[in-house]
Amino acid sequence: MTMRRIWLALAGALLLIAGVVTLFRAPQPPVSEQALPAAGQFTFTAWEGPPLPVYYQLPDQVTPETPVVFVMHGVKRDADRYRDEWADLARRHGFIAIVPQFGAADFPGSRGYNTGYFAQADGTPRPRALWSFAAIEPLFDDVRKRFGTNAPRYTIYGHSAGAQFVHRYVLFIPEARIEQAIAANAGWYTMPDPATGFPYGLGEAPVDERGLTAALGKRLTVLLGTADTDRSDPDLRKTPEADAQGPHRFARGLAFYAAGERAAAERKARFGWTLVTVPGVGHSNAKMAGAAAEILAAE
Repeated sequence: MTMRRIWLALAGALLLIAGVVTLFRAPQPPVSEQALPAAGQFTFTAWEGPPLPVYYQLPDQVTPETPVVFVMHGVKRDADRYRDEWADLARRHGFIAIVPQFGAADFPGSRGYNTGYFAQADGTPRPRALWSFAAIEPLFDDVRKRFGTNAPRYTIYGHSAGAQFVHRYVLFIPEARIEQAIAANAGWYTMPDPATGFPYGLGEAPVDERGLTAALGKRLTVLLGTADTDRSDPDLRKTPEADAQGPHRFARGLAFYAAGERAAAERKARFGWTLVTVPGVGHSNAKMAGAAAEILAAE
């Protein structure tokens, strides 16, 4: 046999082996069916705003019925810590915890994060698709595809600045697929009052009467630690408008809930909010998270 025929025979044998290997190789499952780390981080880009780091915790088993809980971080923008403080709760109660991180460079100050970033510093309106609020709905779709759950709705929880984000999200995005919202220990509030200027009320904010009525009917839990009364906390806003809501976070939360009750009564609208207090707890996400998880477990 000539050298040329030997090389042709070897090439043919290699092609045959490659074809057999390809034929019997197991097909790759979609992302939602691949083994994923129980806890990790990914970057979310499927919206019109800047890329968002997202921290997550999975329960021991994810099924098509596994619920999704968004956890909104506080003023320090420390989504990884919030994920860690919710990790055991997610495993114990069987839900996917999702913690997006809104960095200070892209979402500056309270205007950029916890009041929604619907306007520039000079009051110029920003496109609705670029509001900080606008990330949550498309992120929910991404999470369902990424982790293989078909949950039709989600819970959204926030503590401190995250609670500010949550209660305003309820007011500003009435069409959101919220199963329930939990706002824990917010430092100050946007009251459901169109006569008070934003950010302390809804005056000049893009929330109409129909949207306000819908928000008052949402399942929003105002979750308050009874010991969150430290007036000297440097992160507590002390403007005259904030102080008009109460001297500390606990008092301001009570005032916000009462304002919701009044607004619903004035409109003869359904009132879906709930007030829950946690005795002896101060300004602690870890302790408030446990109380919030108990609310979820009672579903």
